[in-house]
Amino acid sequence: MNGEFIDALEQLQREKDIPMTALIDTVEAAMASAYRKHYGASDDVRLEVDFEKRVVRLFARTLVEGEEVVDDDGLTMNVRYEEHEVDAAEFGRIAAQTAKQVVMQRVREAEREIVFDEFSHRVGEMITGEVQRKDNRNAFIAVGRTEALLPANEQIPGETFRFGDRLKLYVLDVRKTTRNPQIVLSRRHPGLVVRLFEQEVPEVFDGIVEIKSVAREAGARSKVAVVSRDPQIDAVGACVGHRGARVQSIVDELRGEKIDIVRFSEDSQEYLKSSLSPARVSQVILSDDERSAVVVAPDDQLSLAIGRRGQNVRLAAQLTGWRIDIQSQSQWESQAQKAVEKETAAAVEEARRVRVYELAQELGVPSPELVEIMQEEGMDVTSHASSVTAAEADIIRDLLLGGEGTLDDIELGNIEIEL
Repeated sequence: MNGEFIDALEQLQREKDIPMTALIDTVEAAMASAYRKHYGASDDVRLEVDFEKRVVRLFARTLVEGEEVVDDDGLTMNVRYEEHEVDAAEFGRIAAQTAKQVVMQRVREAEREIVFDEFSHRVGEMITGEVQRKDNRNAFIAVGRTEALLPANEQIPGETFRFGDRLKLYVLDVRKTTRNPQIVLSRRHPGLVVRLFEQEVPEVFDGIVEIKSVAREAGARSKVAVVSRDPQIDAVGACVGHRGARVQSIVDELRGEKIDIVRFSEDSQEYLKSSLSPARVSQVILSDDERSAVVVAPDDQLSLAIGRRGQNVRLAAQLTGWRIDIQSQSQWESQAQKAVEKETAAAVEEARRVRVYELAQELGVPSPELVEIMQEEGMDVTSHASSVTAAEADIIRDLLLGGEGTLDDIELGNIEIEL
């Protein structure tokens, strides 16, 4: 039995990856529980395992009180233990069953701790797993000897799995539960794109090329902004690889998801232009207060800059953190022309209003009718008695409304106004 018992411990160690010291402590605790159950004693129990001789021995330690001795701190007891070997075969069926339950419970607890410790520090990393099974929504992935969860909302839209498929996955979270730790994986997190680039591009892994930002719509398109720390290494070229081999490996792993690699720049205008690739834009007008920008694209590049259902500009906005308004070149020029015309008309109107105000002062104190007209025009006037007649006020009204004429018929003076 001793040899078989040790074989069982070693098998548990291999299968569950539990340290032998932990297993011996577990069995020792189980034997102590069985001993107390059988003998009704509270003695300490010690398990001794000799792997070389393949022998297992069980000892019970009984506390024996000695005579009292006096020390500087007061009365104490001179205590000692008596230890004697116990034959586990003497334990009854109930005690043996108790020992078995304790062992199983402790082994499960040790398993849970090992799994949690192994994966809790791997959150944010990429791992490789194999599809084990799938229900209506979720997929269950074998990661070593552990089963992890790939929820429906973390799967790439439209992606299908078959039993045995090997996938690259992002470790999103590790949660402690009442049963086994739950490892939550993701296929749609932007961090997966970063980890794939670290795997495929040595310059990214070594930190020579830095990924500054990632914007992703899983299954459709991703944008990755990169910058080189070495002026002799082109960041975009390093990520693309010879004939696109490096980025193509990532595209294949993501089941055909398109990837735009753009050049990061501290110059916001240049960064915004680059973020909208593959479209070419002609002008970027920034509004720093609102962190928004108007981007002008040639007419033949407008649809490409916007992208299908606005995808390209949406990803560019996520990548840069700017709110982007895209306009075509012709639309921009038309709006600019209208703005110039509006400013010109406003300037002309202001000049006309100033001239009419000057004219009113030349006429003397305005009449109530003229005051009303000028107030409608927003002019600052004061009301005093005046000899301006209603007919003369009509002439002023016509001038205020943009008409052409003179004040020759006004009795107070012979003044000609040109507006």
